[in-house]
Amino acid sequence: MTSTDSTVTAPPALIERRGNILLITLNRPEARNAVNAEMCVLVGDALEEADKDPEVRVVVLTGAGDKAFCAGADLKALTRGERVIPADREEWGLAGYVGHRISKPTIAAVNGPALGGGTELVLASDLVVAADTAVFGLPEVKRGLVAGAGGAFRLTAKLPATIAMELLLTGEPVDAHRALDLHLVNRVVPAADVLTAALELADTVAANAPLAVQAHKRIALRQRASAEELGWISTSEELPAIAASDDAKEGPRAFSEKRSPVWTGR
Repeated sequence: MTSTDSTVTAPPALIERRGNILLITLNRPEARNAVNAEMCVLVGDALEEADKDPEVRVVVLTGAGDKAFCAGADLKALTRGERVIPADREEWGLAGYVGHRISKPTIAAVNGPALGGGTELVLASDLVVAADTAVFGLPEVKRGLVAGAGGAFRLTAKLPATIAMELLLTGEPVDAHRALDLHLVNRVVPAADVLTAALELADTVAANAPLAVQAHKRIALRQRASAEELGWISTSEELPAIAASDDAKEGPRAFSEKRSPVWTGR
């Protein structure tokens, strides 16, 4: 076999143990860490193992490179008719993460822009450390799509209603410092320090009694469980009609072709 024949493609997610911390890195920097089906499986399986392993006390999720934390679902893959969430892992949701409940605390180390599904990964995390270069938002309405990975209802639960509605209806982003003011993130640090700061926060959590930490997480999440269940039901009811619309096809196509979409409302 020649050297040109032996090229190895890097996995779309890297899994690494650092003491009591499991570090998951979304690893498609050339695609702004957009989510594909293989990434869903790798991340979801890692979360399953973390939940079962008593030595893992915290999970940290970050992105490779400095261009983005995660750009959400791979729109080019969707345009080609590919699934970005495998049919047998649908309950885990986008990236195997947004609907995947585990007992261990999760921390998002947001190394850059986190738009669309990237913001939904943030909303699904327990704690968030953001780079000062990060931006957040749900631009799905600009693509003829719905924030179907929990964003629509989690954003309204997290932010003041008027702010959340503005972000949902305009699709416009907020920068890291505005996100901090809105309590969307826990802290903002220089981009070069984001993973270090997230791991330091994880160390602080991991130093506490693990059973007590997990109990606090369960108690806190139980308070919003009913609202989340209704949110998922509402999302599931709205998604099929939008997904089948002409506009939902036009949005990703226009994105792929680098042009403005032409909406028909059909």
